[in-house]
Amino acid sequence: MSRRHTQLGFDFFDAAPAAAESSSAPAAPTPMIVSPSFTQSVTLAVTQLVTQVFSPVLTPAFVPTPPKPVEHDSRPSRGRTAVRARTAVLFSRLDDLGLRGVDALVLMRTRTVMVSLIGRTLRIHEGYADAPESVLRAIVAFAIARNKTARTTAREAILAFDVERGPSVRRHEPARPGDVAMIAQLMDAHRELNAKWFDGALSAMPLRLSGRMATRLGHYDPGSRHTPPEIVMSRTHITRHGWREAMHTLLHEMVHQWQHETGQPLDHGAGFREKARDVGITPAARRDVTPLEKRRKATG
Repeated sequence: MSRRHTQLGFDFFDAAPAAAESSSAPAAPTPMIVSPSFTQSVTLAVTQLVTQVFSPVLTPAFVPTPPKPVEHDSRPSRGRTAVRARTAVLFSRLDDLGLRGVDALVLMRTRTVMVSLIGRTLRIHEGYADAPESVLRAIVAFAIARNKTARTTAREAILAFDVERGPSVRRHEPARPGDVAMIAQLMDAHRELNAKWFDGALSAMPLRLSGRMATRLGHYDPGSRHTPPEIVMSRTHITRHGWREAMHTLLHEMVHQWQHETGQPLDHGAGFREKARDVGITPAARRDVTPLEKRRKATG
């Protein structure tokens, strides 16, 4: 005798056909056909019951949350592996452009030195890792240059590509007695020298005194996108060597200011020496700082 089972409206039969059933056997029960609407109602009721029973014990960990949108950071990764990968890619690009005589490449993050070649190690600011090919060719030319002219040309092309150097932190030492009056005199002197030797073309410049300069007499800082330019004068130099020598140093730094404001490189090259002679100062990066009175006595 075969049996016929019904589950949720779907019929399952034994292997024996219904025709082979004995006529004397009791009639099989009429299968209950469940309509689709009834099935949906049962399913909905069960779902609501499970929700009411188990919802109080569900913790937030089991509640699915929508995925957070991925934020793309435009800054290069600073991980060690990422830096090694960027270095390898840049080294390969430079090698394809003709780089020779370099055994190692180092990506660095500095504010002043953009590219330097020390021995057979080429050090490059990380901002040039994604520079266009024209800039990379200039870096190759700088590294393999055999004369000063070629290196200067390459240097100008490299510096023309702006990289993010980050904000600089200037350490301002506490003011000392007499600093306010001395700075006021330096500001007046800058204004007078600007009118006399530069036709008033230079910008008004903040001046600062420093007691930390061990070897330098003065310094011109071109600043950055985060900090303004400034001229720093050695306090010891002014008090020890006198006002006339201080004016010589101030003019020296103003020539550097002139270089910067006219788009020239900050160096002590031919352009600096020519302008220094025009304004009447010694065209040299280093000079004798012995006070004039002692020099007159020494020369008799």
